[in-house]
Amino acid sequence: MPRPSPFARFRKHPLRATGGFVAISLASMLAFHVGHDAAQLLFGQGQAEAAPAERLAPVPAKAPAAPPVDSPFVVKSVLKIDGPIKFGQFYWDESKAAPGPLVMTVDLEARTLSVFRGGHEIGATAILKGYGDKPTPTGIFPITQKDADHVSSTYEAPMPYMMRLTPDGVSIHGSKVQKGYATNGCVGVPEEFARRLFDVAQLGDKVIITDGKRIGVGDPIIANPDHAS
Repeated sequence: MPRPSPFARFRKHPLRATGGFVAISLASMLAFHVGHDAAQLLFGQGQAEAAPAERLAPVPAKAPAAPPVDSPFVVKSVLKIDGPIKFGQFYWDESKAAPGPLVMTVDLEARTLSVFRGGHEIGATAILKGYGDKPTPTGIFPITQKDADHVSSTYEAPMPYMMRLTPDGVSIHGSKVQKGYATNGCVGVPEEFARRLFDVAQLGDKVIITDGKRIGVGDPIIANPDHAS
């Protein structure tokens, strides 16, 4: 419902005043305000109030430049996979991938992990993730440690082919990837997939964890790889 104009009541009830009275009143008011402002300026008691400055629209932040299409951080090909990947299932094919930087993407919503080398997807698998008070974090994480025979000091549980992502122990590691299972915040992958990934991944390789972001051929894997931490 539109709000009434603040001048609507004057249109309904016009002032009963003569033109001369209105003109004199307006002139008196104008003289008072001009004199008041001039006195403030002349005698140092203040400054005349300036008209409010026009609000300028904020300048939008410049988006980070996307990598060129021939960059190793742009998706060039994906594995041919029919239908969703089932728990415990994975795909691995390095035939199209030339040497290049390795990047992993994890989509928590789809519960999948993909491995790209030189922009070509070479591996994909279903994953386990953390829930509740032990969620898997999102962000861009470099691999900071690798240990093929790691055992958790917190849970005293084996974490084969462990690749650490965070200081508090969130890692990618081999797991029993079955429906109904979860992790304590880690990314669990089938053990054979973990072994293959462990063999090709290096310290410093980036792992991008999102919650519902999809990428396809031509999309950047990392929008600004030079500044990704």
